[in-house]
Amino acid sequence: MQPLTFEQSVKKIIAADPRFDAEAYFFVREALDFTRRASGRPRNQVRDVSTSELLDGLRRYALETYGPMAVTVLAEWGVHRCEDFGEIVFNMIAHHCEGKSDTDSRDHFKSGYTFDDAFRKPFLPSPRAVAPPKAVEV
Repeated sequence: MQPLTFEQSVKKIIAADPRFDAEAYFFVREALDFTRRASGRPRNQVRDVSTSELLDGLRRYALETYGPMAVTVLAEWGVHRCEDFGEIVFNMIAHHCEGKSDTDSRDHFKSGYTFDDAFRKPFLPSPRAVAPPKAVEV
């Protein structure tokens, strides 16, 4: 029997847990590869990034890929907080799409960032001192 492709695995995952769109799984996998490349780690290493590294990679990859639309795109896929990324990762682990170390835990994703801080604030105007308007003599 041939091993399942990632796409086939995602279909099985969604059949068992339909909370997240298939695109969310492809995004997490791409962001994991992005994180590994950014740290100089090869893709063929099964489990080599910490939760905090992965969350940072997910944030950076989303911002680079979707810019100010990142939070909207993620929400469309059913992803609203770091804990959702954790659920996706652990669904991938359960279906043998990724490896797991003994120290990995869903709880580690709870200490991540808020989506507002990560995906909205970078695009807000920076606060700056605003000089009061000069009085105009009439």
